[in-house]
Amino acid sequence: QVQLETSGGGLVQAGGSLRLSCAASGRTFSFFNIGWFRQAPGKERKFVAAISWRGATTYDTDSVKGRFTISRDTAANTVYLQMNSLKPEDTAVYYCRAVDFRNPSSEYWGQGTQVTVSS
Repeated sequence: QVQLETSGGGLVQAGGSLRLSCAASGRTFSFFNIGWFRQAPGKERKFVAAISWRGATTYDTDSVKGRFTISRDTAANTVYLQMNSLKPEDTAVYYCRAVDFRNPSSEYWGQGTQVTVSS
């Protein structure tokens, strides 16, 4: 079992920055692919960014390219999402998701953290 704790959300003005954290306990993150998703009120949850267990990164380029950066600290069992130049449309609850690449049915979600960007 893996427990994911997300943190770092908050209220920020447009143009500001936040860094979200997704910390794992229970098992090492080493073999997990980690993704960040977000869900705005009344909308479906959408992919934001991901980092593979080897460190390869992907982004939802249409919405976050050049503004968000995903990274992982294997020693700390934590994945980060650095969000810069935030826009009001980035307002959402942000969730992290972990999938063991050796067993893709092993999927875990964090509890979510609220990000609110004011104009």
